[in-house]
Amino acid sequence: MRLLIIEDDRDAADYLVKAFREVGHIADQATDGEEGQALALDGQYDVLIVDRMLPKRDGLSIINTLRSKLVETPVLILSALGQVDDRVKGLRAGGDDYLAKPYAFSELLARVEALARRPGKRGEETVYRVADLELNRLSHEVSRAGQELQLQPREFRLLEYLMRHAGQVVTRTMLLENVWDYHFDPQTNVIDVHISRLRSKIDKGFAQPLLHTVRGAGYMIRDGAR
Repeated sequence: MRLLIIEDDRDAADYLVKAFREVGHIADQATDGEEGQALALDGQYDVLIVDRMLPKRDGLSIINTLRSKLVETPVLILSALGQVDDRVKGLRAGGDDYLAKPYAFSELLARVEALARRPGKRGEETVYRVADLELNRLSHEVSRAGQELQLQPREFRLLEYLMRHAGQVVTRTMLLENVWDYHFDPQTNVIDVHISRLRSKIDKGFAQPLLHTVRGAGYMIRDGAR
C-alpha cells in the first residue's frame, strides 16, 4: 500500500512514515498544503492522511480541490480538531474518515487499511501479476503458481517496486531511492543481498526464472517465456 502523509509537524510525520514502513507499506510525506496537493493530484496513492491545519493550504481545501478534479483517493483526516462539528465538516468536505489526535497507531493503521480495501477507488492496481507470480498490495500476500511465499517487509517492498515496473530495467539508484530512501552510494551491496534473498524465494524450485540481472544496468522482473 502506498500512502501520502500531509502533516506540517515534521516529528509527527517522520514517526508515521517510519511506523508505516516498518509494517511493509510505502509512505511519502509533504509538510505543507501546496506540496501535499500537488503530490495527491498525481493519483498514485492508495490512501491520503491529511492534517487539517497546514501552511499554504489547509487540509479541507486540499480535499475540496481533489474531489472537484475527480480524484477519488480515500482520505483520512488526522487532526487535533476533534469536536463533533469539526468531524462533520471534515467528512462533508470529502474526507472518508476522521481520527482525532492523540491517537493509537494500531487504530490508525486499521482505519487506513480499511479505506484501502474499499471497492471502486481510483489509483494504482492492487494486484500485480507477472507470469504465475502474484503480489497483492493490500493483503501483503505473494504467491507463485498458487504457492504462498513468505517475504520480509523490505523484500515485499522490493518485489512490489520491481513488479510495478515489470519488463523495465530498474537501476540500483532507483531501488535505493524508492525502496531504501537512500540518496547516496549506489555501489552499496545492500541491494545485492536483498536481490539474492528475493530471488531464492520467488525463483528457486520453479522452472522459469522471473528476476533477472541486467549486467551493467540493474534488474528486471519479466516473464522469461516471452
